[in-house]
Parts: sequence; structure tokens; C-alpha cells
Amino acid sequence: MDLLLDVGNTRLKWGLHDGAGWKGQGAVLLTALDGFADVLAGLGQIQRMLGANVAGATVGGRLGAMLAARHVLPEWIQPQLEGYGVVNRYLEPARLGADRWAALIGARELHGGAALVVTSGTATTADVLDASGVFQGGVILPGLDLMRLSLARDTAQLPYSDGRFVAAPRRTADAIVSGCLQAQLGAIERMFRLVGSEPSAVCLLNGGAAATLAPHLECPVRVVDNLVLEGLVRMLAEA
Repeated sequence: MDLLLDVGNTRLKWGLHDGAGWKGQGAVLLTALDGFADVLAGLGQIQRMLGANVAGATVGGRLGAMLAARHVLPEWIQPQLEGYGVVNRYLEPARLGADRWAALIGARELHGGAALVVTSGTATTADVLDASGVFQGGVILPGLDLMRLSLARDTAQLPYSDGRFVAAPRRTADAIVSGCLQAQLGAIERMFRLVGSEPSAVCLLNGGAAATLAPHLECPVRVVDNLVLEGLVRMLAEA
């Protein structure tokens, strides 16, 4: 079995793959990272491990120690100029986030046409992948929850509270939720215009807020469980 890890800013997402399909997936909060040792203990024998880590060296070191205890050698990916059907047009290709690189590869594996690759987690990223597999660039903005938290933290009278999405809100809680959601939707839909005229163009949407965003997007959208893990599988298949 192969173990794939997507180590984000808030959670570690893991997947177990046998070369033909997923045999298990799950997630662990980084604030409870020690619990991943128990997850590892229940996964059986692991032959190879490949991961994308944007949480930093300290988290990577802790995970490395857990894996070493299971006699597994960790391997962390780095973005490339070109590989796995994707060309990286970042001005400094190595500075692209490892998670964004893996997500682009996962997107290319799942969809052969143009796509806007969106990950909606602690941050929201929207990356343009054209029909030839060229990553043309993308944007990063605070994620949906982070937007709401910033209002609660930095204003005196806008608390972090439950609200609902309303087209024209008439109470503060709804105004906050609706405003933050509209900002996310607007950014995604504007970025989608860059590929929208290409045949079969789609927004490939993943991340913790995907289920909240998807029903409101006014562009073709496909929700994917974890594009980073899908990309890592593709990389491992060609290793």
C-alpha cells in the first residue's frame, strides 16, 4: 500500500492507495497531530509515502519521526518547471506551493480540458490551467472562515456568529456570512472567465468549504474530494 499525505495549514489529509484505487482516506487536525500515530498503526504495511507539506519543517519533522517508527521513508514533493502533463508558468516555479502543484497535476489527471483549479481551505486558491496543461497563474485569498474570523477579530461590532446566505441580508449575521461568501464566489467566477470560453472548461473545486460554495457558483463546477491526493497518486505512479 502507498500512503499519500496532504499537509495543509490546518489539517493533514491522508489517503491509502493500492495502485488501482483508494483503500481509505481521512483527516487529522494539526492541533491533534500526535493522533496520526494511531492512524498509522491501523493502516497495515506501507511500502511508499509521498506528500505535499505547506505546514513547515517542524510539522514535517514530527511526521517523519512517526513514519520512521513504522520503517517508512518520507518523501516530500517540490514544484517543478514541468511534469506529469503540467507546465508551470510561475515566474519562480519553485516558489509555487507544493499543494497547488499537486492539485494542478490531479486536475490534469481528472480533466483533460481547461480548468480553474480551486482549493477552498484556510486560504482559497484559484489557479488557471489551460487546455494544453499549462498553468498560467492564479490567485490566493483568505478562505471563507478566515474572512469571517478577521471581521470578528478586527472590528468591535461584527462578531463571529452563525448566519445564512441571503441575496439582500437584513441582519448582521446574515450580512457577514453573505458578504464573505459573495467575495469567494466573485473571485472564483472572475478567474473562471480566463478559461470559460474554452471547450469543456470547468471549475474543479475541492477543500473544506467546497460544499458551501458549489451550489452558488454560476459557472460549470465539479466537486472533487482532494485534488492534492489525486495529484500525488499520479506522481507516485510515474516514480
